[in-house]
Amino acid sequence: MNRIDDIFTRCRSGGQKALMPFITAGDPDLATTERLLTRIERAGASICELGIAFSDPVADGPVIQASMKRALDQHVRPSQVLEMVARQRSKLKMGLMAMVSYSIVYRLGLDAFLRDAAQAGIDGMIFPDLPLEESAPARAAAAGHGLVCSFLIAPTTPIERARQIAQASTGFVYLLARAGVTGESTSLPPDLNQRVGELRSVTDLPIVVGFGISNQQQVRSVLTVADAVIVGSAIMRRVDQHHQEGADAVVDQVSCFVSELAGGLVQAAG
Repeated sequence: MNRIDDIFTRCRSGGQKALMPFITAGDPDLATTERLLTRIERAGASICELGIAFSDPVADGPVIQASMKRALDQHVRPSQVLEMVARQRSKLKMGLMAMVSYSIVYRLGLDAFLRDAAQAGIDGMIFPDLPLEESAPARAAAAGHGLVCSFLIAPTTPIERARQIAQASTGFVYLLARAGVTGESTSLPPDLNQRVGELRSVTDLPIVVGFGISNQQQVRSVLTVADAVIVGSAIMRRVDQHHQEGADAVVDQVSCFVSELAGGLVQAAG
């Protein structure tokens, strides 16, 4: 069983929910990212969404744009990210989902990239810029290498198309909490619970909600209806705030924040 499927199976059987922090690989450098993986798992992460830096934003707000620029300024390459994952995989139990632009994968070669990713220890792929209608080769290749492949569903997506996207997804369905780009929000959309309920009517896959979730209270609220929650910009903002203080400061601040977010898991399960 793929690690992502196993994690969600265990969560469901135990009445638990999952926290999925997003971190940009290579911000502020790969050595810090490597340390962050073990620390965020210890802090309560079940799955990490690992962003591979790309020069052209794909639904990324200013915080993650800046984060990816810092990684690119370090000349971080996808192959180096996979090498880092391979070094850490035996030390980690949490799942690893790569968030990567399909244009990068296409240029590197679909089968070769997915083979290398699976061998390194990546468990699945999120291609934010791959249209459903053009996704069949990527989905087949991912399945061939034992990887799950999850697609995004926007708040404005009609339910019939949402059903089609969910049917194409494996591992979980990624529901955007709001339209627009990534970034922290002071409140959650009032119709989020309704949209999660509608999506549950067309898929049995776990539903993961991301975009705009930035504190423990919001994590707790989302997890009353969803299976997992993704927090990205609020984490990478802390990297931005502390990276000039050195790696220890970044690792401590981020892991402390992830631990705080994980407090919402206990309360949601309770």
